[in-house]
This record gives sequence, C-alpha cells and structure tokens, in this order.
Amino acid sequence: MAPATPKRKALMEDEALRVPSTLVDGESAAEPNESNEPNEPPDGNEGNGGNDGGPAESRYLVPGLERGLRILTQFSPREPVFSAPELSQRLGIPRTTVFRLLQTLEAMGFLERAGSEKNFRLGVAVLRLGFEYLSSLELTDLGIPIIERLRDATQLTSHIVIRDGRDIVFVAKAQSVAGVFNSIKVNVGTRLPAHATVHGHVLMGDLTLAELRALYPEKTLEKFTPQTPETLAELFARVREDAERGYAVSASSFERGISVVSAPVRNDAGRICAAITVTIPRANIDSSMLDAGLIGQVREAADALSHRLNYRPGSDNASTPYMKSLGLK
Repeated sequence: MAPATPKRKALMEDEALRVPSTLVDGESAAEPNESNEPNEPPDGNEGNGGNDGGPAESRYLVPGLERGLRILTQFSPREPVFSAPELSQRLGIPRTTVFRLLQTLEAMGFLERAGSEKNFRLGVAVLRLGFEYLSSLELTDLGIPIIERLRDATQLTSHIVIRDGRDIVFVAKAQSVAGVFNSIKVNVGTRLPAHATVHGHVLMGDLTLAELRALYPEKTLEKFTPQTPETLAELFARVREDAERGYAVSASSFERGISVVSAPVRNDAGRICAAITVTIPRANIDSSMLDAGLIGQVREAADALSHRLNYRPGSDNASTPYMKSLGLK
C-alpha cells in the first residue's frame, strides 16, 4: 500500500480526533484534551474538580459516551425514528461520528433499524434498562400494593407517575378489570408533557416561579388542547391552585374522553416525588363519584405512600420554600 500523502495523513488524523474514544481500537485511546486528565478526582475535590461548587465538572466527562447518550435521548413517542444526517444536524456532531455511534449502539442492542437501512429507533436494551430502573425504585415497590388497593376500591385503573424534566412518566400501573379501560393506551413507561397534564401540574407543585421559569424559558408553551396553559404565568397559576387544593381534577384536559384525579406523594425531605392518579373513561367526572369520596380515596392513597416513604407532615423537612410561600407549612 502506498504511503499516505501529507494531505491524506492530516485528514486521517482529523478524523481520528472526531471519533469517540469508545470507538477507537485500544482502551488507551482518548478524546482531545482527555488523555492528561486524572482517572479519578483528586482527594478533597470529589464532585467539583477543584472548582467552586456546581455539578460534576466537564473535565471528568467522557465525550464519546456523552454523545452516545445524547443520541439516545433524542428518541421519543413523537419522534421515534431518526437517520444519521438528522441526528448530526440536530446535535451538531459530525456525520461520520454519528454514524459510528449509531453502529455501536445498534451492536449493543440500544438501537435497531426502522424499516430502512438509513433509519434507527430505540432497541430492546433500552427497555431492559428501563425495567431494571423501575425494579430498583423503592417508590414502585412500596406503591404498587397501594394503587392495587385503590383500584379495587374504585374499580378504576390507578397509576404512579413521576416527573422527568418537562415530561411525566408512568412508572407503575394497577389495571382495572373493566373492559372499557382496554382502549386507554397508557402503560408503564408512557411519557406525556408535564405542562399539559394535571399529573404534571401536581408534580410541579413545590416548584418556585423561578424554578418553573428555568424549566420553561420560552414565551409560549406548546398547546395540545384548548385547556393547555399557553404561558408561564398561566401554568404557574394552575400549579399553585392545585398545590393549595392538595389534588387536581381534570375533565378531558389532555385527551378527549379521559378524566383523572391526581394527588401528590412526598418523600422524607418533604418534596413532591410522585403522584398517584386514577383514570376515569369519561369526558366528565360524574358528581356521584365525587360524592362517594373518590377524591378522598386518591388523597389517602397518596398520603399512605408518602408515609411509607417516611414523609411526616409535622417534621422540619416537610416544609419546602414554595409551600412556605403559600402559607401551607
């Protein structure tokens, strides 16, 4: 083979720099500026890299791994399929690097081909990790018997929901035996936009206005139904109203023909960590259901799970800044 020309050699070296370290043969390969970094934080500086506070410093991040994880986080129910060029453009990563990352993620089962050799979707390994995470959650272990009792008492499908940034995620489900619930496609792992659902409003109940603004910096929020709040001010008003009430009721506010009752679950620090909810397959909640104590049943279930998570309303940790500002603690 003829020796590489100076121009070809320069191109090869440039390409090598752009390939994540996890994709270069040999364990000693490193991203630019990575080879001289220590493998572990120096004594006394764990978590801040020797700087003044803040999250884990970027000097300890692995660029190749970070890029691969960023690729995985782009997939969602609304955008289930991507090609390499689309991911390259969205993430600002060279197309050749994206292609090699996709090949690696596919080989490990985290991605699979989607109808075309050029398109990818999430693979079964992501699902496996999700179930491993759920099985490790104390929240679900303690909460499933509670929502099963709630389901039996109300004959309604019950869920435990948590917030993941701007989304809510259903992490546990107690399915009603009534056939009408079979048409409601909400399962463990389903994600919905927090700002557009009462579940999300409940889960954001102890966020301050500044925290909510950091989560939603845009001027207008994506609208899903006429009841979706359009601005941060509207969202904050809804969140505050539900926090003061201690529960939320929705009549077809996100999906037509579906109503819910939701109540917050708090952890031992007094923070909202989840919500318990029941689903009613009707456009409106029958007043007879409310008169029969449905709201009280949902709140009691949420309180029971909070108690099992060592939340004690009278303790010092039970008072969050937001609840103090509301005069609730």
